[in-house]
Amino acid sequence: MTTNYVELDRIAANETLRLVRGADDKDWERPTPCSEWTLFGLVAHLTALNHGFAAAARGEGGLPAHWRTPENFAADPVGAYGASVAALLVPFAEHGGTEREFVLPQLGGAFPGRAAVSFHLLDVAVHAWDLAVTLGTTPQLPPAVWEAVLRGARRIPAESRAPFFGPMTQPEPDAGPLTATLELLGRDPHWSPDDQEAPRSL
Repeated sequence: MTTNYVELDRIAANETLRLVRGADDKDWERPTPCSEWTLFGLVAHLTALNHGFAAAARGEGGLPAHWRTPENFAADPVGAYGASVAALLVPFAEHGGTEREFVLPQLGGAFPGRAAVSFHLLDVAVHAWDLAVTLGTTPQLPPAVWEAVLRGARRIPAESRAPFFGPMTQPEPDAGPLTATLELLGRDPHWSPDDQEAPRSL
């Protein structure tokens, strides 16, 4: 059975939006599992990422302007993030399931659409976990998402991990897909914001 990465990505992106909409003003300076970012910085990163991948699906991924956080982000982070998710879903549905090339400067080249959408799925699903634990909750994603993301995480070569992921921990044989994914990508499944010092906002 062929994995529908576009549909799984839609589910994961919408879950990140649900989580972001649950944040309030006091949450933006919370530390996240991405040690260089507060919640504000993480959502800014995701906003830029969504716009960049949307541009790549349209054949415009090579333009650096598409990979930047919008200038109006700070005025309304929730609204800006919602707009980035909306901008992403249509071109992914139109082009993401094809073999059209996506130019992804951060990854150093062009990739078939199916592979590119799987990259975005991995990123957005793991960041859904980041958002959730930062806000003291859990991501509501179906097993099919984590199973697809785990397959992707297992394919990342050790020499290509930095600066996107931390040092790998080999999961226990009985680890579930979420825990195994987090450990393979250098996340601590037991991470808590209460144990961290606040990093910079951006």
